[in-house]
Amino acid sequence: MNATLPPTSQTEIDVVELTIAEIGQGLATGRFTAEALAAASLARIEMYEPAYNAFTFLNPAALDEARAIDARRAAGEVLGPLAGVPVVVKEAMDMVGFPSTGGWAELYSGAGGFDLMPLRDAPVVARMRAAGAVIMGKTNVPALSMDGARTSSSWDGPTYNAVDRRVAPGASSAGTATAVSASFAVVGLAEETGGSIQNPAAAQSLVSVKPTFALVPNSGVAPIAGSTRDVVGPHARTVTDAAILLDVIAGYTAEDQKTVASIGNIPKGGYTSRLSPTALRGARVGLYGPGWRIKPLSEETQSLYDRAMTEISARGAVLVEDPFSGSGFTDLSTGSDFDPRGIESVVYDMDQFIKRFGADAPVRSFAELNDRARIKPFSKEGPGGKTGGLELIRESLKDPSAIPNLSAFVAARTAYLECFNRVMSDNRLDVLIFPQMSADLPPVTGEAPYPATTVSEINIAGLPGVTVPAGAFASGAPFSLILVGRMWSEADLLAYAYDYEQSTKHRITPELKTLT
Repeated sequence: MNATLPPTSQTEIDVVELTIAEIGQGLATGRFTAEALAAASLARIEMYEPAYNAFTFLNPAALDEARAIDARRAAGEVLGPLAGVPVVVKEAMDMVGFPSTGGWAELYSGAGGFDLMPLRDAPVVARMRAAGAVIMGKTNVPALSMDGARTSSSWDGPTYNAVDRRVAPGASSAGTATAVSASFAVVGLAEETGGSIQNPAAAQSLVSVKPTFALVPNSGVAPIAGSTRDVVGPHARTVTDAAILLDVIAGYTAEDQKTVASIGNIPKGGYTSRLSPTALRGARVGLYGPGWRIKPLSEETQSLYDRAMTEISARGAVLVEDPFSGSGFTDLSTGSDFDPRGIESVVYDMDQFIKRFGADAPVRSFAELNDRARIKPFSKEGPGGKTGGLELIRESLKDPSAIPNLSAFVAARTAYLECFNRVMSDNRLDVLIFPQMSADLPPVTGEAPYPATTVSEINIAGLPGVTVPAGAFASGAPFSLILVGRMWSEADLLAYAYDYEQSTKHRITPELKTLT
């Protein structure tokens, strides 16, 4: 689904590592137009996309959208904060004019299935449009987003890591991470249930925000745990751009009633308002240790983390060793790398999601989807096969429209939050700064899991996390930090990340390859 590029010398605009501020300045001064910028982005996509497979669908209207921005600018209209900015949208998010496939062949006619065509954009997509963004396309995901490391199960095939094609790209928001890291777009929408924002961002040397649960609406997004854990957040190459995108997508909407919790919890002045090159000065920083998770860091990871903490200390921060030691925090875990509590809502949430497609959709409920699918989504062979054996999911499959029993999840979230908040208070901590991964990254082939350090804990608790590049392993794979804080602390986390980013400049700019 290629867009036709106009004959223009302005397709030679250098889009690599371009920021939102630079775009705003370029458009305001007439150095380039939104149309020329979109054309330059499409030219880069045309050259490199075959080697990286970031997209499921390109947007054939991208140039028209850009021309409309130029016309509005020429007419003197006040434009939004993303006016003319090339962006991407994760495949799991409803976008009018494109089937919502969730990466699953059963939900795409081009792969032998059927199409669910959205009647309206997901709120986060609508907010990006309203802010003036030019959507370049939708990005690849594993089938029903059920993988934290790679997209091999997608009907569109594997996505490759922009930094190194041999390395797992992280998932499920792999396509968004690759598109942003490769400078196919400036920022993009990602979504997380169990690492799907932070894993691909860290794996591709990006900044990301896994927001507090209910800060950003997730209605219109194919769910895994829409009622309990799912969050939508930014992928960006800089902290500032991540903060700008979070400003656009955060906040209450009647389409997602749980976002009422965000009212009063969004900082006055927005998420860029606290960015400062001295934010870390005097901050009390909790360090990773067995009190948080018993699994140790690899020797190389520990060395990289030690270096990063030396950099953090040099910014004037106070480091607190393993503040969770003796807290009982690790006892709250199930003991596995991935704790599924909360995912018992998946069948009910999918049933609610399908209802958004209306009475004329080819299926109008999860029960109809389950009946029509050639491979049942939670059968052993299906994309949700690893979770289909959970007792509560088996119960939900008997009546997908019934509200599931979430008492175990509620108890887990309560316990995690009580322990987390107590440790933060007792140690007077402002932030936790951990290595995002416990070891070097696995290859793009195979089934080795992504070695995250914080996924289940902060997803069950609903806590925010910000990733920031922090160097590279000897293999060349990116090394990243994750900053974790109390609920609604995104502005502070972004400020600390900004200080670190500006003082270290660890972002890796990929050197893309073409297929030979």
